[in-house]
Amino acid sequence: MKKIITMLALLLAMTSYSQIKLSGVVKDSIGTPLELANVVAINQETKALESYGITDAKGAYRLALGKNGKYNVQVTYIGMKTLNLVIETKEVDITKDFTLNFDNALDAVELTYEMPVTIKGDTIVYNADSFKNGSERKLGDVLEKLPGVEINENGQIEVDGNTVQKLTVNGKDFFDGDSKLATENIPSNAVDKIEVLRNFSEVNQLRSVTNNQDNVAINIKLKEGKENFWFGDITVGAGTAPSPNDDLYLVQPKLFYYSPKASVNVIGDINNIGEPALSNRDVRNFGGGFRSPSRDSGTNLNLGNNGLSGLTSSANAQKVESKLLATNFSYAPNPALDLSGFLIYNTTRLSTRQESFIRYTDPQLGIPDESTINTGNEASDQGLAKLSASYKPNGNNQLDYDLLGRLSKDSERQAEISSVIGTTAQLEEVTPFSINQNLNYYYTLDENNIFALEAQHLYSNEDPFYNALLTNDPNNNDNGFDDDPMTIDEDAYDETAEQLGLDRSLDFYNLGQDQLVKTNQLDAKLDYYNILNAKSNISISLGTVLSRQDFNSNIFQFLQNDATQDLNPTITDTDGDLLGAENDITYNFSDVYVSTRYNVRVGKFTFRPGLSFHAYGNSNTQFGTEFKDNFFRVLPDFEARIQFKKSESLTFNYRMSNQFTDVTNLAEGLILNSFDNLSFGNSELQNGLSQTVSLNYRSFNLFNNTNVFGRLSYTKNEDQIRNIANFESVIRTSTFFNSPFADESFTAFGQWQKTFGKIRTSMRGIFNYSLNNQFVNNIQSVNETFTQTYRPEVRTNFREAPNVRLRYSYTIRNTDQGTRNTKFITNAPSISFDAYIWDSVTFRTDYAYNNQRIEGGESESFQTWSARLGYRKDRDAKWEYEIRANNILNIDANINNNVGTFSVSNSATFLQPRFITFRAIYTL
Repeated sequence: MKKIITMLALLLAMTSYSQIKLSGVVKDSIGTPLELANVVAINQETKALESYGITDAKGAYRLALGKNGKYNVQVTYIGMKTLNLVIETKEVDITKDFTLNFDNALDAVELTYEMPVTIKGDTIVYNADSFKNGSERKLGDVLEKLPGVEINENGQIEVDGNTVQKLTVNGKDFFDGDSKLATENIPSNAVDKIEVLRNFSEVNQLRSVTNNQDNVAINIKLKEGKENFWFGDITVGAGTAPSPNDDLYLVQPKLFYYSPKASVNVIGDINNIGEPALSNRDVRNFGGGFRSPSRDSGTNLNLGNNGLSGLTSSANAQKVESKLLATNFSYAPNPALDLSGFLIYNTTRLSTRQESFIRYTDPQLGIPDESTINTGNEASDQGLAKLSASYKPNGNNQLDYDLLGRLSKDSERQAEISSVIGTTAQLEEVTPFSINQNLNYYYTLDENNIFALEAQHLYSNEDPFYNALLTNDPNNNDNGFDDDPMTIDEDAYDETAEQLGLDRSLDFYNLGQDQLVKTNQLDAKLDYYNILNAKSNISISLGTVLSRQDFNSNIFQFLQNDATQDLNPTITDTDGDLLGAENDITYNFSDVYVSTRYNVRVGKFTFRPGLSFHAYGNSNTQFGTEFKDNFFRVLPDFEARIQFKKSESLTFNYRMSNQFTDVTNLAEGLILNSFDNLSFGNSELQNGLSQTVSLNYRSFNLFNNTNVFGRLSYTKNEDQIRNIANFESVIRTSTFFNSPFADESFTAFGQWQKTFGKIRTSMRGIFNYSLNNQFVNNIQSVNETFTQTYRPEVRTNFREAPNVRLRYSYTIRNTDQGTRNTKFITNAPSISFDAYIWDSVTFRTDYAYNNQRIEGGESESFQTWSARLGYRKDRDAKWEYEIRANNILNIDANINNNVGTFSVSNSATFLQPRFITFRAIYTL
């Protein structure tokens, strides 16, 4: 840590020592300061951009220039004559004011050198070439160099802490705005401008009457010459893995076509080296641009997720095979009609291995510690298709329709060796499909009256099957455990087997479970907006959410010769009644609501109070009994914003919402979540109530090249649906209830970023406190967690010299589980280095070290290191040849410590071994 801080300080000191400051004020001919005037300095010797700046509200600017140099300083402002002046620097700072004269003959300012960053209202425009040094290959390589822009661990783009919701290319949808697909596939040499659109609204008619403060979109403008031509690249590669039977291969064509009327994007991928263009997790989370009409109503209905329990990340697998074909199109047959859509087919095969040690929270409960070795094979075949149409005959009417279909076939086979249970084989299979439709119509009656209709329908069918095979000694059905809890007992499952009603005379317990969940939901609302005057408007919404879920399940036992038998469990619920091994339940939910919001601007302040009135009705029918719950509730929300400057604001937000559960938590029969995790529902579950208060601050200051973003958030959850868990050894049976104890959480997040010449520094800090109530073996206890993360970073952005990024992450996580206090400390420094040498050679390497220590316990660490070396004749060459080395240190596994609701675990996840691949890339 000290060495890293010293290196950061040396870099800053060297930069400061070699530069002088040019500052002053830009005014017009009558002495009025000009805000947002552009000031650039071009090195006369290299003809490269040396520094740039934008004036603040007082007309002040500040540039960092090299000592003893000659620079052409250019000052521009819309509607005024451009001023050019040659300035020679010495060893001292320079103060220089500029006066611009009006030029009514100019319709726009012509720049001899483009500004790296310009601000146009709510839009920030980055000139991509100003941030490139030649080592970039994809859009993500450019984005991570932009001030105020981050790419998070999931590959999504963030601006000021907000995830980018939509990404377009030349104004056309790119796979419905999925930013990860764009960052990892669009070639960097095709990018001209990157437009960050704050306060983004997809419907221009609603832009002035809706709250878009957290909505961020990005539009990529392509360079001239890319339209009406195919562009992109095709990569082929091969390598050798340690196993002689595992030859490595890679084929990735990525082709793009854009014209004023149409666009086509094609992304293909076939590889077995763990570099999928789109992972199975990405496909599952692909939303297709759908947003619920009731998202701001205060009603949150959880429809559940009954797919494969956990798709593994390809980064945590020992072997990965992936295939992808994704195509996206848009076509505008006339100015009023836009058609678009995409088709994605993805197949993934993974092999995994994980070793874990689990300690349970309270030794007095008699739950033994457990060691497990888990090996698995996952197979996933996924398909998505979407078709969209948008019709805008004029500025007063807009009609949108979207249809999204999703189908997958997923399976996972696992073999687990437990120090308590013994050897278990498990199989999960599911073939879910869903159809989602969206219809929106927006109508502007006149300049003061706007109507909006939004309706969305979802139909889904999920059919998970589960199978577990456990060893059994039919001659030792004593329902007991060894005296030593760390010794494998071949009959540790006997007591659970007896409670489930299994035939215990066989050599194996072969459990099976069929489930079927059907969901049918309509979410619709009608909005009316009335613009009262230039500073205020009021809206009234009438909406409804209608949902029906049907759930069936059955637990059974496989006997010899493929015969099966139904079970008659002896497990009882909290009232002492016997539980069945089957479920057959219909759950109906309805919410009819009326809401109103008033939006008013007073000077620098904007206030937005709102109220929604809800009539709820829900019922579930199972085992011949119907339970109904109808009630009325008022949910308030409030927002206040102070706009200090055009790029600096402070926002306060309060929201109350209702949380409703899905059908599986209501089903009163037994459900086999896994062989050692059983649950049964509660038909009388009520809704939970959540209240959230947040405070957000953001500042984007191009005068002093400083960006600041901060967020404080507090949430209190009352009557939340919690589970009561009862353990027999490590086998858990749980049910659900509305907890009378409130859960709370508080989060503070802040990020400071400042650029000193060619060096950008940043500091990110996150503090989180959570208080959750847990219930184990009928004992209530409080689980409190404090997490602190600090992440300083410094990176260079030289155009000619090599660049480096140094990052250090320090995390402390302290968890008090009542009877056990656990403190994890994680140190994770990393360094990235890239260089573009001789206008032909690209070298990049990434190294990361991760050390995790349990206070009072052992310290474990792992390291990752990868590198690539590429050669192309020059920047415009069609061919590039590359060699890549992954996992250079050949580590076996990464380490992860985690604190759960009932336990503390330490796990080692095994990775792909070291391998080297050779690649050839052809650029169109």
